[in-house]
Order: sequence, then structure tokens, then C-alpha cells
Amino acid sequence: MFQKIYRWTLSLAESRHAPFALGLIAFAESSFFPVPPDTILIPMSLARPKRAWSYALICTFGSVGGALLGYAFGALLYETIGKWLINLYGYGARVDEIRALYAQWGWAVILFKGFTPIPFKIVTITSGLLGYSLTLFVLLSLLTRGARFFFIAVLLKRYGEAVNSLLDKYFGWFLAILLAAVIIGFWIAARVI
Repeated sequence: MFQKIYRWTLSLAESRHAPFALGLIAFAESSFFPVPPDTILIPMSLARPKRAWSYALICTFGSVGGALLGYAFGALLYETIGKWLINLYGYGARVDEIRALYAQWGWAVILFKGFTPIPFKIVTITSGLLGYSLTLFVLLSLLTRGARFFFIAVLLKRYGEAVNSLLDKYFGWFLAILLAAVIIGFWIAARVI
């Protein structure tokens, strides 16, 4: 069953609309959507390894664009959308604690959380809420999100055939690990700053 799902995912990744979908998912994930763009970046890069760099670039710019929307949620719409999203991810009661952390270590928080499976939308909304320097926020977001997506592209470009054969056999495990990473990311976001 998982092999059929994997082949279907690869066929979708080869679609002419896949790059647009990739950018859209990367955009949404940085501001409100819980599914990371890796779920489509990996199959797309495996289906067309020569385009792995361009897919990483699409993810990076889509993610930073979404980060700006998340920043706006925090800066302009915190009482409505921003507060709801922050509470949804378990940070509502910790805003003062986060404010103190940002005052000293804001740059490190953005860099660390942007590279990990911890939901980046928490960082984007919080940065806007706390009035973190927009210019620095965009530069740090470009750096950390670019590093994450280009790291995946490098791995898939180098080990793509091996990864492809492993995914062909163990796609169910891949889905389970990806789901676990998302759940752990949300748990870390709710428990750890």
C-alpha cells in the first residue's frame, strides 16, 4: 500500500504545478499551516534531482514570504489571528517569558527554530508581536530557512538514489518519522522556548 502512495507522491511531484504547490506550502507553514514543506520538497527533489537547488530556493523564498505574513499577524493582528495561533501552539501563557528571551537572544531563537522541526510560525508571530527588527528578522529567516532547505537539497542530490530506494521500500516508516517529527516539534514548541 505504501509503495503505491509513494509512487503517487512521486507522480504528483513531477506535475507542472508542483513548484507552485511547494512554494504555497512553504509560505503557509511559516505563518499558519502545520505541515512542513519537506513533505513535498523531498519527493520533488527525488523525482527531479537536477532541480533540487531550485526547489530549495522556492521553499526558502516561500517560507520567508510566509514569515512576513506571520510577522504581520503578530505586529498588526495579534488580538485576533496572532493570539489564536499562539494559544493554539501552547505559547499564550508564556508571552512575557518569550519577550525576555527575545530581548537578549532573539537572533539565536530565530536561527535555531528556523532550522528545526519546531513550528516556524511561532517565531514569525512572536517576532512581530515583540516588534523585533523587521530587517534583521528577514535576514535571519533567509539564512536559517535557506540553510534548512538547501541542506535537504544537498543530501538528496548526493544520496538521492539511495534515499529513493529506501523510500521505495520503507515509505510507511518515512511517513511515520515525518509525523513524529511534526508532533515532537509541536511538543517542543509548547514546552521549550
